[in-house]
Amino acid sequence: MHSIFLRVVVAGLVLAAVAGVGMMAQGNPEAAKVSNPVPATPESAAAGKPIYTRYCAVCHGTTGEGGSGSDISPPAPNLIDAAWKRGSTDGEIFDVIKNGIQPDLNMEPFGDRIKDPDIWNVVNYVRSLAPKN
Repeated sequence: MHSIFLRVVVAGLVLAAVAGVGMMAQGNPEAAKVSNPVPATPESAAAGKPIYTRYCAVCHGTTGEGGSGSDISPPAPNLIDAAWKRGSTDGEIFDVIKNGIQPDLNMEPFGDRIKDPDIWNVVNYVRSLAPKN
């Protein structure tokens, strides 16, 4: 009996891990094909910083580490780690900022408030926050 229980638990953990990996890969294949037209220069990142501070920091924190203390649920994710649930290409990040996360809109769309070149600057700014290896 103990052996059967153990097998069921192990099988459940394996299935949960596989499902978790599948859930991590929720990127947007079409957006992933879009290249960033704004070069990732220090000037672009500097231009993106005040926009990030105004629209993004309230949820993602000033350092991009998420969990800023706001009461949103689920909490805003860390933007400087390696795990990006919605895709990690510049095009996917741009798409999430511009269009939000559908259908539940855990992140609202900002395309009506931030112009496309400025969104690209925010993408470059967020990239600049990642730890340097």
